[in-house]
This record gives sequence, structure tokens and C-alpha cells, in this order.
Amino acid sequence: MNAIIQFFQATFSPLVLLFTVSNLAAMGLQVRMPDVTAALRTRKSIALIFVWGWVLGPAFGYLITRTLPLAEPYVIVILLASLAPCAPFLQQMVVKARGDMGFAGAFIPLVAVGTVVLMPLMAPLLIKGLTISAWALAKPLLLTILLPLVVGATVRHYAGTAATRIFPAVKLVALLSTLMTVVWCLLLYGRGMLDAAGSLALLSMTLFMVGMALITYRFGFGMKQSQRSVMSLGMGTRNIAAVLAAALAIPNADTRIVVMVVMWTLWSVVLAAIGARVFAGQAGKIVAGGVS
Repeated sequence: MNAIIQFFQATFSPLVLLFTVSNLAAMGLQVRMPDVTAALRTRKSIALIFVWGWVLGPAFGYLITRTLPLAEPYVIVILLASLAPCAPFLQQMVVKARGDMGFAGAFIPLVAVGTVVLMPLMAPLLIKGLTISAWALAKPLLLTILLPLVVGATVRHYAGTAATRIFPAVKLVALLSTLMTVVWCLLLYGRGMLDAAGSLALLSMTLFMVGMALITYRFGFGMKQSQRSVMSLGMGTRNIAAVLAAALAIPNADTRIVVMVVMWTLWSVVLAAIGARVFAGQAGKIVAGGVS
């Protein structure tokens, strides 16, 4: 039995690396540079993404950690997650929500770059006692988040036929690695997840995700419903791959940090699916009413 546990422990970090790289590469292969270029010309969209992502998000996360009596490892996860908007599965949820896929294609790379740049700078300011340097946090984000995203987007832009051909294989690897990561986490940290579920950890992440989604959807400042749904799903979910990469870079990190990250991953899929269904209903009403 010990040998089996040791196997899972030894293969966990490589599996997490595969999960992160494959998911971000799959996202990159779906990025269309004209969508990104168009978004860069719209200052309002860039301003909203920045304000929602790295002003409202950290402020709301900090408020939650000050309001709820959370254990320190859970505080660290909330604050790290507040700096990393947009889950890797955003595009699938946007399809279900009948959202603007062009806007989503621009939103994803912009948010990924923002996370890689701003998380290392802001995390030491937000998290009391965090002694890790900005570069130590930035390095895994650059290698595991930004690099595969850029490579995928580059292949998509310069070799569209090749990107279309390899995308199913990359997506399959991403799906399998995600499922395996969940299984490994349940086996290694299942007991800890049950303990965390009885604490305020689950409540804190739920408040954060639902609150961010509602605020960004309600205050769209003239954006179309199909764009507001993308913004809401993107800001309501978190790039857990980035959070996990940053958490694993912290020396002697408490295992409860990984436990909460795993819980966040699973729970965010559920909440995002519910949100996507609600947004799809709103989109249907707009179409039925003849409103663009």
C-alpha cells in the first residue's frame, strides 16, 4: 500500500505539469490573433479586464479573508486565486452560454498575460509573510502558463491547418491529464478535502466566484449580453493551473493549500456550468425579443 501511495506522490508533480501545459496549449490553439488585435483597439475592454481582474478581484478576495475566520493556508489560496482570473475551460463554457466567442478568444490571452505579469508583483504585497521572490513566482507561470499559450497561439496564427490537425490530440491529452490529476488529488488529498469541506474554505471560494460573476455581469458598462457573459464566466472562474503553479513554488507549502486548489477546480466547474446555463437563457430571451 505504501508503494502505491509513493507512486502517486512521485508522479503528482509531473502530472500537474502535463495538466497545466496541455490545457494552456489547447487554449492557445484556439486563439485567433485578429480577435486579440481587435480587443487591443478597444480601450474600454482592456480597462474593464484590468479593473475587474486586478483591482476588484484582489480587493474582494482580501475582504473575504478579513471577514471569514479562515486558516492561513486557505487565506493564501483565496488571495492567489484573486490574482488569476479565467479557468482553462472558459471557451467550453462560453459555447454553452451562447457567448461571444470572438471576445472570449481575445479575453483569454490578455488575462493570461496579465496573470503572469501581475501575480508575482502583487502576491507578496497581499499575502502577509510570503517571503518568496517575485521571480520565483513568475518563473513557473512563464514556463507553464504563458509559454504553452504563446506557442499554441503562434501555431494557430502561422500554421492554421496544422493547428486544426493537432488540436484534437492536444485537447485529448488535456482532458486525460485533467481527469488523472483529479483522481490523483482525490487519492492523495481526499481526506483533507473532507476536512476542508467542513471548514469555511468551501464557503469562501463560493462567495468569491459567485460574487465576481454577479458584479462583472451586472456592471457591463455598455457591453453586449454575449460579451458580459464571457466577462462574468472569466472573472467568476479562476486559472487554477496558475494558482497551483504559484502555490507549489512556495517553500514548504502547507498541504491544505493543494487541497483547497483541488476543491476549487472541481467546484468551479459546477458553478460555471450553472452560470453558463443561466446566461444561455438570457441570450435566448434577447434573441426572442429581437434585440441585438
